[in-house]
Amino acid sequence: MLKGSTLKALDVRILWPLIETRSAAKLFVTLRLLLSCCSGGHQRSFSSSIHRSYITFNDFRKKHRWYTKKELVGYSMQDMYSVVSDVSNYHKFVPYVKRSDVHSQGIGGFKADLIVGFPPLNEAYTSQVTLVPPSLVKSECHDGRLFNYLLNEWSFKPGLKDIPNSCVLDFKVSFEFKSLLHSNVANIFFDLICDQMENAFIQEVRRRSGPPSIRSHVLTSDRS
Repeated sequence: MLKGSTLKALDVRILWPLIETRSAAKLFVTLRLLLSCCSGGHQRSFSSSIHRSYITFNDFRKKHRWYTKKELVGYSMQDMYSVVSDVSNYHKFVPYVKRSDVHSQGIGGFKADLIVGFPPLNEAYTSQVTLVPPSLVKSECHDGRLFNYLLNEWSFKPGLKDIPNSCVLDFKVSFEFKSLLHSNVANIFFDLICDQMENAFIQEVRRRSGPPSIRSHVLTSDRS
């Protein structure tokens, strides 16, 4: 019996018909967005990442996934906060975001409607965004169509004492898809997407604020 053994993702060819469906294709694009909100990583090719990914049969029963990362970066808390909280402009610098509309603004936050994908595949969802400047940006989705829930949370703390333009960022993403198909495809591609997620926000901070004061250093990183 194969239970508990591992398979290379490249060998799970029986699942490709699922991935080629419209629903799963939309999921793949959405997943890339979910984890695009970190900072400063290096992308690998799709094929090489798949070669290095492994799946256990227990993975197919996972519905809840999470990823956390703590990193020292060469930008101030305000630099980072200004870009991450600029949700209305996500469509200009975050890959696969086609539309990002902010509404229902109030004290401490707002709601945001986002459309992600590439034509003709698009997915829409609404998030409640909580702001605590310049230390926290938290986005939660409970709209019930695609996710049971989705959480993206950024927090920023002072960095090195002798380098004012530095901070420690903590990023967390946690999500659970409503559909079993979506969950299974997510489990296949989760590590791949984590590895490809991290450039958009740091690049936007660099565009707005110039080169970093120090090279980034990953302090901790973990995932389910």
